[in-house]
Amino acid sequence: MATILPFRAVRPTRDKVALVSTRSYHLYKKSERKIILKYNPFSFLHVLMPGYKFRKKFTGDLRFQLVSNRYNEFKEDGTFIKDKKPMFYLHQKTFGSEHFWGIIAVASLADYEKNTIKKHEKTLKEREELFGHYLDVTGFNAEPVLLTYPDDPAIENIYKKYRLKRAEYEFSTNKKRLHHLWLIDEEDDIKIITEAFSRMDNLYIADGHHRTASSNYLRKIRMKVNDNHNGSEPYNFFMSYLIPESRLKITAFNRFVKKIPGMSKAQFLIKLDNYFRIENLGHRFYKPSKKHHFSMYMDGDFYKLYLRKNKYEIKNSLDDLDPEVLWKTVFKTIFNLNERTAEKNITYLPQILNENQLQEEVDSGNFEVGFGMFPVSVAQLKAVADANLIMPPKSTYIEPKLRSGLTIYELN
Repeated sequence: MATILPFRAVRPTRDKVALVSTRSYHLYKKSERKIILKYNPFSFLHVLMPGYKFRKKFTGDLRFQLVSNRYNEFKEDGTFIKDKKPMFYLHQKTFGSEHFWGIIAVASLADYEKNTIKKHEKTLKEREELFGHYLDVTGFNAEPVLLTYPDDPAIENIYKKYRLKRAEYEFSTNKKRLHHLWLIDEEDDIKIITEAFSRMDNLYIADGHHRTASSNYLRKIRMKVNDNHNGSEPYNFFMSYLIPESRLKITAFNRFVKKIPGMSKAQFLIKLDNYFRIENLGHRFYKPSKKHHFSMYMDGDFYKLYLRKNKYEIKNSLDDLDPEVLWKTVFKTIFNLNERTAEKNITYLPQILNENQLQEEVDSGNFEVGFGMFPVSVAQLKAVADANLIMPPKSTYIEPKLRSGLTIYELN
């Protein structure tokens, strides 16, 4: 049983939402951030990057405190308002033929602890503690974790009902993404949504493993110092964007290797032949169209790689993933890399950002060889999570990507 609850969001006024909300600040180029900070006083980047006000870069607790200060200024100026009662928030994002929708709510960290909310990625303790401390000092969470759930007709009927109404927010971004947000404030609808999630055995983290783990780190810290802890305090929950499985989009990360270690390209191809049927396509572009098929670009040529099933044993759901296949056969066995050396030698870039990425990155001289693969499916993601296994790094590039500052969850 999953506990999903409405909450009182802090959010921009309707007239300023397009100016306030941002992509995650690390997705902007430095030059973009500089222009936005200079010409848009309402951008949430002013909260996330408080050093701009002083023309100075801050780190550690001082930066966190200044983030809190800028956030409170946005509230004092009336840029942000806090809703008077708890509600759910229906968000829709449209781009061309792509259409995403989901419910913004708070999810239970107790559910995360007992594995009702399942994960498939490894998190780093240092990052958990750093962001957990950030949450503690700033007192708010501005970017929801992306959770996915089995399509549910009751929740979909709520969506169909509200999308016919005038949205609280309707705005487009300079990336040509159209956003709508509706306030689900009718008690009967809130009950339908809450009960629908309570009937689900599990939810799955699609994107935001470190954010969830950091929220849980903060919860443990605050539980220890709160003698009157009862489980209903805001720190027991984390803001989430819950999207039906059919609306989740998963694409792959391409893998790039700076230098083929310890062998010539000819020797590498001979070793690769032990695990894959290889076809040199020359300059003809190739993108895998099914599981266990890979593309490779090296020395001006595209290659098709088809896994030799008799040379690779699939023992569990993790072994079936193409990122794991590539890791075990090429990176670990042929290149003799481990987790530490892989970090120095392998670069991961989202496939979706550039169709010609394999060729362009290798031809530029940045890398000696690039690999592409077919995306992991939602069913594969769930199977790995259900088996309590961990995917290799950068196995999935998940969409939709959510905006910061659209809805904010206060932890105090």
